[in-house]
This record gives sequence, C-alpha cells and structure tokens, in this order.
Amino acid sequence: MASFQLVNTFTNTTRKLPDSTSSRCFKTHPQKNHRFKVSCNVAPDGNEKLLLVPDSKNLILPKPSLDTLNVDRRNLLLGLGGLYSTVNFSSLPAAIAAPITTPDISTCIPSEQGFNVQDSVRSNQCCPPMMTTTPKDFVFPKDNAIRVRPAAHRATPEYVAKYKAAIQAMRDLPDEHPHSFVQQAKIHCAYCNGGYTQVASGYADKQLQIHNSWLFFPFHRWYLYFYERILGKLIDDPTFALPYWNWDNPAGMSFPAFFETDGKRNPVFDAFRNVNHVSPEVVVDLDYNGSDSGAPCLQQISTNLAAMYKQMVSNATDPLSFFGGEFRAGDDPFGNSDPSVGSIEAGCHTAMHRWTGNPRMPNNEDMGNFYSAGYDPAFYVHHANVDRMWKVWKDLGIKGHNEPTDPDWLNASYVFYDENEELVRVYNKDCVQIENLKYDFELSPLPWLKNRPVAHTKPDTTTKPVEKVTVPDVKFPIKLDKIQKVLVKRPAKNRSQSEKEKATEQLLIKGIKFNVSKFVKFDVFVNDQDDVPASSASESEFAGSFAQLPHHHGGHKKLMTSAARFGLTELLEDIGAEDDEYILVTLVPKVGAEDLTIDEIKVELVPIV
Repeated sequence: MASFQLVNTFTNTTRKLPDSTSSRCFKTHPQKNHRFKVSCNVAPDGNEKLLLVPDSKNLILPKPSLDTLNVDRRNLLLGLGGLYSTVNFSSLPAAIAAPITTPDISTCIPSEQGFNVQDSVRSNQCCPPMMTTTPKDFVFPKDNAIRVRPAAHRATPEYVAKYKAAIQAMRDLPDEHPHSFVQQAKIHCAYCNGGYTQVASGYADKQLQIHNSWLFFPFHRWYLYFYERILGKLIDDPTFALPYWNWDNPAGMSFPAFFETDGKRNPVFDAFRNVNHVSPEVVVDLDYNGSDSGAPCLQQISTNLAAMYKQMVSNATDPLSFFGGEFRAGDDPFGNSDPSVGSIEAGCHTAMHRWTGNPRMPNNEDMGNFYSAGYDPAFYVHHANVDRMWKVWKDLGIKGHNEPTDPDWLNASYVFYDENEELVRVYNKDCVQIENLKYDFELSPLPWLKNRPVAHTKPDTTTKPVEKVTVPDVKFPIKLDKIQKVLVKRPAKNRSQSEKEKATEQLLIKGIKFNVSKFVKFDVFVNDQDDVPASSASESEFAGSFAQLPHHHGGHKKLMTSAARFGLTELLEDIGAEDDEYILVTLVPKVGAEDLTIDEIKVELVPIV
C-alpha cells in the first residue's frame, strides 16, 4: 500500500463572467474551492512501486528484411518487383509508413458500423453515386471574394433567408444527385462508419476511419468546404458562406433559433433532435455526459468556458494533443493501433453531437450518431465552429500551436464531388491555409481565454488537520466500472519557467479499450477531493474528459483502442502541486464505461517546438 497525506485547504475565489451573459441567468450556486494536497512517502531505499505497464514488445520485421531489400515502402505498395505479395505490411513500423489514401468510390461498401442497422431510421447505403471513379487533382479556387462565415446567433434575417433557400434547393434535388441533401449526409456515414477500406494503400482488410486521430480536423474542413460551395452554386451566390454555431461564446450558447419551426415549412428543421435542448432558454453543455446537469445557466456558462480553456490551451499544447494521434496506412482503427483523440474532438465536439441528438431514438439519431449526423443541417453549422477552433488555436500564436509536419499527415487524401459535380482528390496539406480556400470567419470574442482556473493558495498545514488515507497498489489493466485512483510518478518536479517553455508536462492514458457500440465518457481529475463525482470542468483539479460516439454495432461486443492526453503544467501550478513527486489521478466513469479498461497511465514531458 502506498501512503500519502491529503491536506484540506479552503480558499475564497471567484471568477468573473463575461458581460454578454444573458439576462435570463439570475441564479448561481457557490463554487467548490477546496482541494487536497498530495505528497508521497517513499521508502528511503527508493523501492517505490511504479504504476506503469512495460513498454510494448518490439516489432519484428518479416523476412526478407527491409534493410536487405533497400526499397521505399511507398514503392512496395505499388507492387514493384513482386514484393507486394510477399511482405506483411501490417507488421511494418510506423517509421516507414505511408499516408492514408481514400480509394476511388467504386470500392465503397454499405455502412454497418456505429449503429444498429435493424432499428436505424436512416439508410446504411451511404456510397456516393457512380458518375465517375477517377478523381481529378484539386485546384485552388480563383474566387475574387472571400466567403465570410457568420456567427449563427448574429445572422441577419436576409442571410437566414438565403441560407434556408440554399438548403431547400439542395433538398429539391433527386436523391441520386451528388449535390443532394441525402448524398451530402451520406458522406459522413461512408467515411465514419466503415464504407471505405485502405485498399488504395495496400490494406484491403483495414478500415478507413477519420475520427479518433489526426485526420479528424482536415477531413471535416474539406467536407465543409465543398458543402459550402455547393450551397452557393445552388443559389447562384459565389459569396455564400455557412454560419457557425458560436457555442464557445455565451451569446451563442443555445440552439440557433432559425433551425426550429416558425409556423412555416423550414428546410433546416430536423425531427430527430433533443426536444429538451432546442429552446433558446437552454444553455448548451460542453461537458455533456448524456444527461442534463441541472446547473443554473450562469454556472453552466462558467463550466463551458472552463472546458473551452482546457481544450484550447491547457490540453492543446502541441499538434499531437490538439489534432489527435497518428493514423497511417496499415493502422487498424479498432485493433492493433493505439491512436489518441484530440482535445476538441473528445471534448466539445462529441458533447455537442450527443447534446443535440435525440436520446429517444434507437441510435440517438440524428446528431448523436456518426452515421446519421449529416442529415441534421445543424451538423454542418456545429462543425463550422469546430473548424473555426483550428484557426483560432493557430492564431493564438502560442509556441507549439502548429499543424503536423509529418509527410504522412500532409499527404493523407480524400475524395469528394465538388460544386461542378466532378470527383476531386484533396490532401491535408492543401487545407492548412484557409485563405487559399477563399473563406474566413466573422470575428467573435473569446471569453474562455480569460477563464483559466483561479490558482489556489498554498496549503497551510499549521492550521488545517492532515488526513491520512491509503491508495491501493494498482495492477494494469484496470477496469473502469467504478471510480479508480492511481498514484503516478512525475518525471520531474519544481521545473523552472525556462524548462516549462521547452517542454510541457502531460498526463497520458494509454490503451483505453471500450465497447464501441456505446457512447462512452469518463472524467479525469488530479489531486482532487473525495467528492469527485460532483465535480465539474470548472474545477482546478479537472484535467479533462475522454468521450467517444459509437463506432460499431453488431451481434457481439467489439473493442476499440484509443488514448488521451491532458496538460499538467498549468493544472499543477493552479493547485499548488509543482513540488509533488507523485500525483493522484482519479478516473470517474460517466456513461458507457462498464466494459472499459485502461492499460497504462503515465506522466511525460513533451517538447514544445
């Protein structure tokens, strides 16, 4: 048993809310502000038990050795020299991997993952129409004007009328048309629910999945790019731009009113939404657990702003943390690979999907499931703000806020029908600079930037009693069918400011295996008090959440493997724990975690470049 001291301290701190808070918010709850200090009593001989699992076994190259072949893996994928059939690509290390390549659309198959097909209300026939199977190369637009995406809550009546006319024109097209409302919705289903494999990269038995990895942001940016231009062409307006749901700003933290019925036929209305959330009086929950928190609106806004700060600053210090883990050709999104999910994808992105979808539907249609999300026009407005988060994150100018530079990210590709009904292949590298794509976002305040948790005062052990508790030894993998506490050693303590500027301290939770037929979410706290189930994202000790929408549904349970990263540098400053040699990590299951297991928890220093 590893013993340590917990010291209860009390402070009196408040957080100022933005002036734009709606007048309907009139009631607040007092904010919890107590914490416990953790210090580990380690035996003098240094024989403390490490709560980490050993590194994975080294990969063994198949024979013949690649060193003796002396050829590039990308050439092997082309089948040069007959090597294609003799080398087991699935066992090759990532150092010689290749980028994900979407095959031509003729290889698309019906989607059957991520939802119960038998009870589904949307089709699983998600493949695009076969107008052509050979995509052309993407060419940057020559538009003279920049399409400026407005915040939905500030949209003028004239703009809303134009937006509705564009959606109506899309709905009026035959379903088989590549620009139709139905075909645009099916794009997300095909890419996210098993419609494509990695056959173009030489792995016909491996699925292509654009969630839970570094493909998440660029794929959705391209998706919206063509969707927006198609809408503009349908109403003959080359300046038309999608609105964005400004849920990171208190003024936009409610469901956009123009999406609901107004006594007339409304083309942007969707029948499969959570009826408890569509009122403009209801504040969104960016830390949604699948059930309403019941918090007064001021408290919910405060929690939302704290969550945004965590996901955009504290937990997004480097490309891996923000974009998600590497996903290369040959990686298995369900089995042997171990990608990590980015801070925005696992956080506000997933929360808003589930918050909007209808919990009474078999698969939480529409927004609550990947296969059906594209049928709700709110999906594209939601993802317009997700796309904006990428731009905002980069524009903050913080060191480390850069896109990945790995060639396998830059050269990953997808295929879409463009506004001219031509099949086009696009690459991640071409969507990094949105000015080249001729669109931008209307400016909106960022109140969450000033919502870093208020630092606690140092614990006063002379006036507060010391409560001693014990934390049992942990053997991995651990099952998250209950609250789990793990004591984890840090690689360094009391780091100087210059050291912090060179590397960020991160909590890494690896080998998260979960039932992908469920909505899954658990929260992570560091050195928190015993009442963590009642804690929220506004607490200083809150590190973040891991959340996933369903990826698979079938007659048997199938486990998906993922990982999550959480920034510790600011968190440990805020709770006054920089001199702790160990931290107490508390995992709190929220929903769908009954079958979830975790292989490893560790703290590491990640260079900032």
